[in-house]
Amino acid sequence: MVSADAERIRISGHLPGLDGVRGLAILMVMGIHFVGDATPRNLGERIAVKLGSYGVLGVDLFFVLSGFLITGLLLDSKGDPRYFRNFYARRTLRIFPLYYMVLALLFLVLPLFVALPPPLEEARRHQAWLWTYTTNFYLAAKASWALTYVSHFWSLAIEEHFYLLWPLVVFSFRRETLERICLGVIGVALALRLALSVAGVSEISISVLTPCRVDTLCIGALLAVVARREGGADALVRSSGKAALAILAVTLVVSAWCAATKIGLPVLHPIRGTLFAMFFGALTLMSIQRAGQSFVARVFQSSGLRMFGKYSYGLYVYHGLLSWHMLYLGIGERLEALLGNSSLALAARAVLGVGFSLLVAVVSYELFEKRFLALKRLFEPRKDLSAVPAGAAAAPAASVSAAQR
Repeated sequence: MVSADAERIRISGHLPGLDGVRGLAILMVMGIHFVGDATPRNLGERIAVKLGSYGVLGVDLFFVLSGFLITGLLLDSKGDPRYFRNFYARRTLRIFPLYYMVLALLFLVLPLFVALPPPLEEARRHQAWLWTYTTNFYLAAKASWALTYVSHFWSLAIEEHFYLLWPLVVFSFRRETLERICLGVIGVALALRLALSVAGVSEISISVLTPCRVDTLCIGALLAVVARREGGADALVRSSGKAALAILAVTLVVSAWCAATKIGLPVLHPIRGTLFAMFFGALTLMSIQRAGQSFVARVFQSSGLRMFGKYSYGLYVYHGLLSWHMLYLGIGERLEALLGNSSLALAARAVLGVGFSLLVAVVSYELFEKRFLALKRLFEPRKDLSAVPAGAAAAPAASVSAAQR
């Protein structure tokens, strides 16, 4: 018989399953841009496009994972005297170099040599929103994906707002209070979405506003906080499978009702968004089970998903630019004319888009991003956090490796 202590699930060191979760998220997002926005010609294509359209939920998965990882990092380093410096420095080295390099190339360098496509030139006229991480507010005001080529940067803006404020919240409150704060934020964000939806505000505006999306981040954060209870990580991971099935069942019932009746959509759509986030939270926990115990964990810990997860940030930044440019150039129509079959053209467009995005992301990571990531070693948290306040950061069973921060 295996002892209870030996059976206890430990969440420590590098967690390969979380790389796989990140990989799934970016594949979903690429699905919406390379498949979900196509015009279907037959039943098979309609099914493919419909499935691709659900890729928009990949952003929710990113948010849940981010809330889980960032909150865990903050809790585990709460006793470090360089808590704020280390966090903000490491986030800056991870996020800013690629983001601002892309903006500089698009809006400062390229116009010196070539005429920008009209949609990108229009975005250039409003570039201040991008430089200041307020893209989402501009899109909300316009109630459309107005910043063509770079409209997908709205989610990066929300992430930055979270990175800016959440460290102060975690630092200021004990773990028990933080759990209540997470629950409160989840409830307030859902209530805000419901109120705006019932009032007839555009779904695009609701979907990109930070206060309306912070519940997804806080679902991940709540899981990270609860995992730091005594035995909390073990209980969460062990119950994650049943929780995922139950939440998914409820979500499917709500979705089926919405599709069949169209009744109560202003109320049910916001609720369904929170249900999806809860499902992704359970899925994230399932990914960190031992691979031998769970088929889902084996999938998330597979080399393929983990590879996409490794390059997910670059993939997110570059794939949106590429998908818009492919649309501008009419690549889908050209492929159909070349191949003589719309279904083959749709598949070729997806393979071409994902493949080229991956190539650019790998080159960017290996030749550019890694130079900045190497500097993160200068801002490592202290190994001995004996000064951590009681209840602030518990066992190493809830820590994550530097590679996943």
